[in-house]
Amino acid sequence: MTPERFSGPPPLLVGIIPNQHPEVLRTAAEMAAKLSTPLVCAYVDEASYLVEWDPARSAHRLSLHPEKDDDDIQAVTTELKGVIEAAMNNAAAGGAPVEWTLRTLAGDPARALARLAAESNAPMIIVGTSERGVAHRIAEALNGSVGAWLSHHQSRPVLVVPYRKAAHQDGDL
Repeated sequence: MTPERFSGPPPLLVGIIPNQHPEVLRTAAEMAAKLSTPLVCAYVDEASYLVEWDPARSAHRLSLHPEKDDDDIQAVTTELKGVIEAAMNNAAAGGAPVEWTLRTLAGDPARALARLAAESNAPMIIVGTSERGVAHRIAEALNGSVGAWLSHHQSRPVLVVPYRKAAHQDGDL
């Protein structure tokens, strides 16, 4: 992992979540390696909400569940760092390692990613599709699609990486 500020070209931004299908991070890491650009991985804690936003400093958030917030966030970020490190090592494959950092954000995932993209001047935002299945469809219907919101409400290109499990292999459609 590298410091928050990168030298050289602006970083690509990828939205990540725990247990996300690996194609999203793999695609982002390979693209960053091929373009010789850093990568900002962003996890959005939906159980928190943004109370103050200052791009020069940090975001101040409050948790909807403050009694377990710090331990849960620490566990999630530790797990994500391991997953990111493995993906970056695979993407480098003998070449120069990809510079990366992990940011933990609060609030609505689409809006948080859009704010971070603006702050870091990211030329592209990379997100995944939701997994197949009835439960995921209901969640997306209620919460909305991050990729759809981003593609309609900000000016940066959005790469939506599909869940690559063949439809005929899904038993819960």
